[in-house]
Amino acid sequence: MSRQYTLQRFPVSTSIHVDYAAELNEQQLAAVTAPPGPILVIAGAGSGKTRTLTYRVAYLLENGIDPRNILLLTFTNKAAREMLGRVANLLPVDANGLWGGTFHSVGNRILRRHGSALDYSSGFTIMDREDQKDLIDTVVASAGIDPKEIRFPKGDVLAEIFSFAVNTEKPLEELLAEKFPYFLPLLGKIQDVHERYEKKKKATNSMDFDDLLQKALLMFQQHERIAEFYRRQFQFILVDEYQDTNKIQADLVDLLACDHRNVMVVGDDAQSIYSWRGANFQNILEFPKRYPDAQVFKIEMNYRSVPEILEVANAAIAANVQQFRKHLSATRESKALKPALVALNNGAEQAQFVAQRILELRDENVDLNDIAVLYRAHYHAVELQLELSRRGIPYQITSGIRFFEQAHIKDVTSFIRFVANPRDEVAFHRMVKLLPGIGNRTAENLWRKWETDVVAAGVDRGSEATSAPAGVIAPGHSFAERLLAMSVSAKSKKMWMQLAHTLDEIAPGGQPNPPSEMIASIVEAIYDDYAKVNFANYQLRREDLDQLAVFARQFKDVHEFLAQLALISNVDAEAGPTQSADREAVNLSTVHQAKGLEFHTVFVIWLTDGMFPSSRSLDTRDALEEERRLFYVAITRARDELYLTYPLMRLSGGYGDVFQRPSRFLQEIPSDLIEDWQVQRR
Repeated sequence: MSRQYTLQRFPVSTSIHVDYAAELNEQQLAAVTAPPGPILVIAGAGSGKTRTLTYRVAYLLENGIDPRNILLLTFTNKAAREMLGRVANLLPVDANGLWGGTFHSVGNRILRRHGSALDYSSGFTIMDREDQKDLIDTVVASAGIDPKEIRFPKGDVLAEIFSFAVNTEKPLEELLAEKFPYFLPLLGKIQDVHERYEKKKKATNSMDFDDLLQKALLMFQQHERIAEFYRRQFQFILVDEYQDTNKIQADLVDLLACDHRNVMVVGDDAQSIYSWRGANFQNILEFPKRYPDAQVFKIEMNYRSVPEILEVANAAIAANVQQFRKHLSATRESKALKPALVALNNGAEQAQFVAQRILELRDENVDLNDIAVLYRAHYHAVELQLELSRRGIPYQITSGIRFFEQAHIKDVTSFIRFVANPRDEVAFHRMVKLLPGIGNRTAENLWRKWETDVVAAGVDRGSEATSAPAGVIAPGHSFAERLLAMSVSAKSKKMWMQLAHTLDEIAPGGQPNPPSEMIASIVEAIYDDYAKVNFANYQLRREDLDQLAVFARQFKDVHEFLAQLALISNVDAEAGPTQSADREAVNLSTVHQAKGLEFHTVFVIWLTDGMFPSSRSLDTRDALEEERRLFYVAITRARDELYLTYPLMRLSGGYGDVFQRPSRFLQEIPSDLIEDWQVQRR
């Protein structure tokens, strides 16, 4: 019969250095000083979540917990460093032994020590996404698959599919049906590539980023002695931003905590907005079910926003059924300025309102850097970018590159540039390289042929041999006639013919159709299939292209349309914030990218059903509730002023304007909490 013997902890410090009651509010103090066991801390927006975690670590250390027995998991290594730096400033204690970092960095550290259990040496290579793509492309080739022939997904798209399968722990078939249904007919081939890819990684002693989680969990599941070692070491586990964890991350935490169950997770269910990249909202929602004896603390004192904004935020999230109900309370005094609800006639007028109000705020000494315009999707900012450029208001895109500079936008406009000016070599190269079997060298050879046989023959702009309008191919000639006379490889021939006929379709008889019609034809005939196999976020890019067609409807002449795009790019290049690191600039961002940030003034635009919430979210309650959480996140970015705007009409992809229904989220906010602004034109 074995005897249980307990080692007493040697106290790290014999005196308490931190006055926790003085440093924390009552809600924070209760969480920080809670006894061991499972703990869920629901920390509302702006409530001092990081402060709570930092002081919890300090509290554990001051109560004799060895730093080596603490595991702090965050979503960025920077966040972990900042927390540990604050702990070091609070206590005269060496906490270097504490394990702190991202899930992936901790997984890497463990696998370096014990990867041999899975037949990996400690010197394994961690592939970045480019390396991963190259290895998958190699595997696809070795499997005898010609991606050009069957429109097989490219390496980076397959990498995204495999990554999502790992992080959600879903079978490939289920995942494809849910997120990539157009690849379901290729399921068998994709599964074969995945198996070959796993074998290739093992053979080359390589891991991708997701393996750092998957292989760590697999090792713990298959090797109990290793799992037991780390369960004994990590006596206290703390997890930041728990609402953003995915299935495999939650499983890792539960496995390591299953003996002592001293796990504190901190997050805000109302800010769970990343299901599209694998985050599992149920992790935080069901924590009390997985740990029935969990203590639940709510931190609801907000240090960021004025009371008027918080009242709107509380009302905005109230309709969600799946949530831990809480009520944010302000520590700041009232400004007697209610958030504004602003209805505009259309998207152009919305952009004008935002731009004018930004200039007024600047005159009121609000720094441009402290102003943000938030939106649901990248394409919602098209008209605003144009208006800001016209008015010379510098802006920066924190949600990615500027709309008109994105690859898929430039790809499609290259067709339009070419039919408008057959001498445009850059447009020709970009256009033909979208076709299978055509790389830089082939594109150059084709251009020389085109230049010799067509441009030099005097059938384009400036030729005395033609009476065609400037920039188009001469009457009596067609793009198909010229292009089909050029020789291309057998691999490229089918799509080369498609290109030739598409150019004739968008510029019949050498006369370009209206830009909006051209965009629709290019996407339908060529680019949609290309985008599916080349972009993991195909759906978002397709929405951008649909919006580009809508934007182009205001231009009947192709040259006016292209000139306007060039004007925007050139104005941006001259006035953009990239010239100087300390140059003022308004922040334009999707709400997803703005999470964690805060601004003096926030504009939330395009608040109409189908835009925000998005049309894809209207079919299920879960999707709609995530959209409502996204709206809540947008509101809680504002400290002092908030403007909620929506256009009454918008251009449609067809013909004419369509009426817009104000977002259902706006109708859930009591009218006495907001001020209705009536905008008039002078």
